Amino acid sequence: MLQWIKTLPIPLIYLGFLLLWLYYAIFSASYLALLGFVFLLICLFFQFPWKSGGKVLAICSCFGVWFLFQTWHQTQASQNLVAYVEKVRILPDTIKVNGDSLSFRGKSDGRIFQVYYKLQSEEEKEQFQALTDIYEIELEGKLSEPEDQRNFGGFDYQAYLKTQGIYQTLTIKSIQSLKKVSSWDIGENLSALRRKAVVWIKTHFPGPMRNYMTGLLLGHLDTDFEEMNELYSSLGIIHLFALSGMQVGFFMDGFKKLLLRLGLTQENLKWLTYPFSLIYAGLTGFSASVIRSLLQKLLAQHGVKGLDNFALTVLVLFIIMPNFFLTAGGVLSCAYAFILTMTSKKGEGIKAVFRESLVISLGILPILSFYFAEFQPWSILLTFVFSFLFDLVFLPLLSILFILSFVYPVTQFNFVFEWLEDIIRLVSQLASRPMVFGQPNAWLLILLLVSLALVYDMRKNIKRLAGFSLFIVGLFFLTKHPLENEITMLDVGQGESIFLRDLTGKTILIDVGGKAESDKKIEKWQEKATTSNAQRTLIPYLKSRGVAKIDQLILTNIEKEHVGDLLEVTKAFHVGEILVSKGSLTQKEFVAELEASQTKVRSVTAGENLPIFGGYLEVLSPRKIGDGDNEDSLVLYGKLLDKHFLFTGNLKEKGEKELLKQYPNLEVDVLKVGQQGSKASSNPVFLEKLNPELCLISVGKNNRAKLPHQETLTRLETIKSKIYRTDQNGAIRFKGWNSWQIESVR
Repeated sequence: MLQWIKTLPIPLIYLGFLLLWLYYAIFSASYLALLGFVFLLICLFFQFPWKSGGKVLAICSCFGVWFLFQTWHQTQASQNLVAYVEKVRILPDTIKVNGDSLSFRGKSDGRIFQVYYKLQSEEEKEQFQALTDIYEIELEGKLSEPEDQRNFGGFDYQAYLKTQGIYQTLTIKSIQSLKKVSSWDIGENLSALRRKAVVWIKTHFPGPMRNYMTGLLLGHLDTDFEEMNELYSSLGIIHLFALSGMQVGFFMDGFKKLLLRLGLTQENLKWLTYPFSLIYAGLTGFSASVIRSLLQKLLAQHGVKGLDNFALTVLVLFIIMPNFFLTAGGVLSCAYAFILTMTSKKGEGIKAVFRESLVISLGILPILSFYFAEFQPWSILLTFVFSFLFDLVFLPLLSILFILSFVYPVTQFNFVFEWLEDIIRLVSQLASRPMVFGQPNAWLLILLLVSLALVYDMRKNIKRLAGFSLFIVGLFFLTKHPLENEITMLDVGQGESIFLRDLTGKTILIDVGGKAESDKKIEKWQEKATTSNAQRTLIPYLKSRGVAKIDQLILTNIEKEHVGDLLEVTKAFHVGEILVSKGSLTQKEFVAELEASQTKVRSVTAGENLPIFGGYLEVLSPRKIGDGDNEDSLVLYGKLLDKHFLFTGNLKEKGEKELLKQYPNLEVDVLKVGQQGSKASSNPVFLEKLNPELCLISVGKNNRAKLPHQETLTRLETIKSKIYRTDQNGAIRFKGWNSWQIESVR
């Protein structure tokens, strides 16, 4: 293999880097990536002989054809969808039970589906929790396409499932039969084996010990780990549970030592590591980081080291896992491995390990910002401390305890993990919020990565090092503070939230979204861990725009669809003050929630101005103290750049008439429609008088109330107003310097 590498016309790492640009040019349809590939190809012909350049071009062509074939195959699969499914075979290790919700991945006629089902009884729940073998379900269900991206920079569930080879979701209405089946598929049998191990651990070990055992040994974290998952994530150390080089090295070395003691030769052992690697990959759910680490280990056995090892691993991944570099896990795994390869130096002791932790944390920062928009500085120290504990203590200990459990389960160490979680909770309380950098666009990301590479190359030249370091700081500043004005109506489902920020960085947030509370009583077994709308939509968007502080948070009314996620928002961001109507402060439940937020609260009345965009938002109503209901909604109005905006909160017809009475000559270009487009608002007289050019409706997709009401839409069509709806258009954003340009996700 080393001889083959030596015959290549250019260094292998150069080839890998070149193919990476070609990969993103084809898979992401990125003109920027194509431009980068062409530029590097031209540089190649200048740097190397034409003959060598021709060989490289031939290799790139072969890979290009492979990439094009894969994209064509994906396109065909996404277009040729099936109309119905009568039965699916469960992939056991994908089973997740959360309260009365069941989800898993199922196979049918060579296709994979993401399946959902509402459990009907506690007995049925226990049945699926204990299920370990391969079962086939006969069912009646509904097929649909996965939800795609709904907010700028937001999570695209459809694209994510596509990387897993899934193009449809299946919602089961009823189960006709459930029967055990056999399978010759290696992947399915490994899935069942992994599930058996997970269920065994859950059955024989108490919490939280079992969560750490399944997480560190099998890469499986269940819903009962939700609280700690959030804490580990906020501290920037959730990657400790991502199985990678350390775990792979531990089990591979353990396997080799065992077989050597049994008398096997090194040559025979080398080939036995291949089936072992396959089994281990299956037991860890074929995670991206594990597969990358295994490939590097296997190549190292054949004498391929350093950058050649990394580059060849990338080339193999291009072939066997074409979607690898379309996932955050795949990109981050390779980025960590590359930085380690480039910066690793011989050295032992705490100083060397801490240096390595610091270099990796800073080197990975642009990519972390691209995917998560934030960085926890404490993670450098915490990773340094806890990695010793997880990798050198917990991993061997839990491995031994797992093996011993087949003879006698030793659960006395559970107190250690209870203490650990208490420490994590304490640290999370003491640690500051993560630093929000924002999400760099493609241009800024490339500039950041190139600049970091130059910093590494010029690390011994202090003047150039300082210059490029300042340039990097400037790029991060542009990411955090985009030099543009913005008004964005986010898609928060059946609720409302509008974000405003001007060139100076002044931020105003109108409402936070939320979910109406259900009156339906549920039993204990039906209770589930849930994520708020704000955690899925609003908070990620604000962080992607570099927002760490909200100067003024305006809560227009007390309805849960507008204020339900208040505590999540005040926990995630520093809020200068919360503005409410005086009438809303008469509601005890709402006041209690305001107090729980531990944020300054100020009541506002008609006539007050809130400066922004070089102008201001004026509070038009309420003019008197009400009782906090919809007619008591805060109504905001202002000429913002070149357009007049009217934000009506949850105002109904009575309030609209009162508003026209007080302001008969109101000029409106953009109207935020009240009541999510209910027919109880937007009365014809109000609309005809205002005659807005644009109307914005924040409403959930396929909501139960079937809003916006057709009567309201007809009224808006009558005045020939252009309608933007979050259920159809996703988030809607106004951007510009002196005038507004409107864009939407769809």
